[in-house]
Amino acid sequence: MRNSAKLMVVVAAALTLGACANSEQASTQPPGSNQQPSIAPAGPNTGVPGPGSVTALPEQPAGPECTVDQIEVTGEVGKQPEIKLPDGCAAPTKLLTKDLEPGEGTAATAGSAIEANYLLLTWSNKQVADNSYEKGKPLALTLGAQQVIPGWEQGLEGIYQGGRRLIVVPPDLAYGKQLGHPLQKETLAFVVDAVKVAPGTN
Repeated sequence: MRNSAKLMVVVAAALTLGACANSEQASTQPPGSNQQPSIAPAGPNTGVPGPGSVTALPEQPAGPECTVDQIEVTGEVGKQPEIKLPDGCAAPTKLLTKDLEPGEGTAATAGSAIEANYLLLTWSNKQVADNSYEKGKPLALTLGAQQVIPGWEQGLEGIYQGGRRLIVVPPDLAYGKQLGHPLQKETLAFVVDAVKVAPGTN
């Protein structure tokens, strides 16, 4: 009986350690993979809600919505940008895009293989939530394959290799349907550099 009890303790401990190891491994996965970190441009069919409950957002200004031209982006293409979000206007409720650098070659369409670096700011607190530049490896995705949030699927259409684009994504095109996700109610501001764009097959 005592041996059985000891065996159960050992098995429970092993399961706990295994769960911790899997959690740590998942957090190192690049955005767009099947094992998503809590803040990644994951598609609705592949994204895993992040741990914890959704925190209340700071009170947002009322009045007219901010425009894409009110957002300031500085820095060279290919290097980590800086984003300054405006004050005194409401978060956009529609997808906004603006090309900051045109790029060249073939425009991205459904089926295009894209490699992209990005910096993500959350609108409510103007904080960096994710940054691929620091990871040293761009995100690889196929446009239209639902590997990323809908705001990216739509926002990256027409981007050219070498181009830089500002994309503002409202909650309904980001994590609004992922109950319990830390960014469920957030408007997201991305600056995306298209490192590589291969022609689509569709």
